[in-house]
Amino acid sequence: MSTLRLGDIAPDFHAETTQGPIDFHEWLGDSWGVLFSHPADFTPVCTTELGTVANYVPEFTKRNTKVIALSVDGLDSHKEWIKDINETQNTEVNFPIIADENKEVANLYDMLHPNASDKFTVRSVFVIGPDKKIKLTLTYPASTGRNFDELLRVIDSLQLTANYSVATPANWKDGEDVVIAPAIPDSDIPAKFPKGHTPIKPYLRLTPQPNK
Repeated sequence: MSTLRLGDIAPDFHAETTQGPIDFHEWLGDSWGVLFSHPADFTPVCTTELGTVANYVPEFTKRNTKVIALSVDGLDSHKEWIKDINETQNTEVNFPIIADENKEVANLYDMLHPNASDKFTVRSVFVIGPDKKIKLTLTYPASTGRNFDELLRVIDSLQLTANYSVATPANWKDGEDVVIAPAIPDSDIPAKFPKGHTPIKPYLRLTPQPNK
């Protein structure tokens, strides 16, 4: 299994989920997507993560982004565990969880890291664009819950880049100034960025966030 890299087409697959069978690319449609794995059902950190994602679904939806989780447990296990997530996290799990008992999808996406665990998936994250290409990969250890505010921040940044020819600086937050892409010549800036810009260096030019 070769490592999936940024810009690669996210592998397509058919899978059973808690919301019925899906073909991944067809399910994504024209949306952005977040595919994330968790080590196992009925585990503490995973319970908090899936509850958090359920509460964040409206934020993902605002960004035209679908979320889908995966573990190597079965469908019956997932459905029982969802009851615990809903109860303990004060939510309703409203996104699909892939049942991957045969580890087909986990192997397709290199989610099994033998030196970490020979049985469970690590906490992998893939952000996938509407073109089905991988835009972001993250891998967390089993002991560290993910920061889903950071995932939303990254999706905001990726979508700005896709739509406006800008990049985002370190620690950028939604609403702050962004960086004009180096490929944009100075002569094109007034037309493309009517809010104006601040030249710091010839290669570092800031402009107000275009979609605010």
